[in-house]
Amino acid sequence: MRSRTLLPRRITLRARLTLIYGGLFLVAGIVLLGTTYTLFSQQLTSRTKVITIGRSAPASDVMYGPPSATLLDAEQWMKQQKSTLHEAATTSMLTLGGIALVVVGGAAAGFGWLVTGRVLAPLHQVTETARRIAAAPAADRGLHERIALRGPDDEVKDLADTFDVMVERLDRSFDGQRRFVANASHELRTPLTLGRALVELAMHRKSASEDVKQLGENLLEINTRHERLIVGLLLLAGSENEITERLPVDLADVLSHVVAQCAPEAGQAGIEITEHAGEALTLGDALLLERMVHNLVENGVRHNAKEGGWVRATSRVRADGRAEVEVSNSGPTVPPYELPALFEPFRRLGAERMVTAKGAGLGLSIVRSVARAHGGEVAARPRAGGGLVVTVTLPGGGGPG
Repeated sequence: MRSRTLLPRRITLRARLTLIYGGLFLVAGIVLLGTTYTLFSQQLTSRTKVITIGRSAPASDVMYGPPSATLLDAEQWMKQQKSTLHEAATTSMLTLGGIALVVVGGAAAGFGWLVTGRVLAPLHQVTETARRIAAAPAADRGLHERIALRGPDDEVKDLADTFDVMVERLDRSFDGQRRFVANASHELRTPLTLGRALVELAMHRKSASEDVKQLGENLLEINTRHERLIVGLLLLAGSENEITERLPVDLADVLSHVVAQCAPEAGQAGIEITEHAGEALTLGDALLLERMVHNLVENGVRHNAKEGGWVRATSRVRADGRAEVEVSNSGPTVPPYELPALFEPFRRLGAERMVTAKGAGLGLSIVRSVARAHGGEVAARPRAGGGLVVTVTLPGGGGPG
């Protein structure tokens, strides 16, 4: 059994300020108590000298001694009285002073805890806002939040205002990026559609030669790929937005519909698709969820073994109530270090990076964006015999997640 090293918990700034404040107060109290003790001892010594100054006086002149005592006995008795008085006063002063010091020190530490908590409250507000933005499912999801700190014009307010300005600029940047992708995609659709029409017109002319027809087929294939790329960019830009209206969706129905759509392509490639559509309710946008599952199954079909390939698609409810879709397939071995790159736009593996690849390189990127937009997550792991197992987990249908 391996022993785990327990790391000490972090000491907060509030606790450190409280310890510093209380420690300084205790040090000052100890110095004050020591000074008081020194002065008291000096005063007590000077007072007793008044009593012993008449050393040559008769025994009957000693005020505090017994009447029949000799001078030597009187001096001895005075020393004993001095020692007893000094010990009693010292004990009393140190005991009562120590108790008072502890009580006042504890009160000072408690007061310091309250004061530092009040002073650091704006910093907690800044931290909580930054944590909510960082925990957003998409990079730009929480950028609409602002701290809007109210209070004295000090360093903490400068920090909060600077943070708000930074978040506002990031929000404008992401928003401009989404608008650019959407506008560019829409603008590119028109020339592609026109180009397709012209190529088809040239191919279907009676006077078209075989070379022209072959060239037309190649151009149509390239045009189709560009159209898929534009549709993928539009979908990727749309899936990055927050899902405002969520309706109940059964992922089993979505999976069955998608498998039926992908069956012809799988049959042509000699790939067998096995479907296990168990009831799995979630809340979200049905069209986006259908595209997510379609990309998973399509990715499994297209990136498969050349012979004897298979794809297994499953929907189910986990033990914690969350809905899950899992698509596994046979295919080439995928190194584990390549898995994160598969979810990045325009990333492919090996020879599939060439321009003539079937996909646009956005399939798994759209899957991840749609899953995050619904408050879910996606994970992939390589199979031992080759291929991938991609699992998407979404909140259950009992709540919006």
